[in-house]
Amino acid sequence: MRRSIPGPGCAYFLDLDGTLVDLAVTPGAVRLRADLPALLTHLQRASGGALAIISGRAIADLDRLFGGRRYPAAGQHGYERRDARGRRTARALSRHALAGARQGLAFLARMHPGLEFEDKGASLALHYRRAPRHAALARRAVQAVHGALGSRFVVTTGKCVVELTPAGRNKGSAIAAFMRERPFAGRTPIFVGDDRTDEHGFRVVNRLGGCSVKVGRGPTAARWRLPGGEGVIGWLGAGPPRPRLVRRRPRAR
Repeated sequence: MRRSIPGPGCAYFLDLDGTLVDLAVTPGAVRLRADLPALLTHLQRASGGALAIISGRAIADLDRLFGGRRYPAAGQHGYERRDARGRRTARALSRHALAGARQGLAFLARMHPGLEFEDKGASLALHYRRAPRHAALARRAVQAVHGALGSRFVVTTGKCVVELTPAGRNKGSAIAAFMRERPFAGRTPIFVGDDRTDEHGFRVVNRLGGCSVKVGRGPTAARWRLPGGEGVIGWLGAGPPRPRLVRRRPRAR
């Protein structure tokens, strides 16, 4: 099946790392494709401004990557959000709440070459893409500091990363909030993502009757799949050839 996009009745919600850009050994090593800004501008215009970046990165980091271009966005897996009018919202959270966890995880990364500690402000991450042998160590360390913090935070895992994030919000709740606001309200949502943290978003988009698209392999609630990189950009309209969306087969019960 082929889908014709962009469509005037669509709202676009796009993950960044692993979806619009290739994953890199560290978050700071990511580079944008040269044709990506033009594609996002095209989608924004075609949808009347109904485009948002839905990312695990902090919004300030997204702005840096996009050279200061301030898209509507959800950062830190939905903890913070910037709407189409530029208004920022985030749950109240003292930076001191993570002081002990921040020190402990940073020290662990210094002691184990290949581990990368990322401090996003309200969430903390340990990346082990450069040292897969440290995967279990990273998971145990984040679980240990989570035990001291309690229900205010949750542990999330992704592709070669384990994170400590504020509880109560996720990419799905961020998409739902956007869909209650102009210019997103009343449109058909399309969400494209590649990782476990995108599953909340897929389920919300499914409930809203939209198009949920998983990039790459792996179990998912998304109803469609695409190959990574070139496949995503091609499907979204950067240029021929446009790849075919693959309908996800229902699991046998």
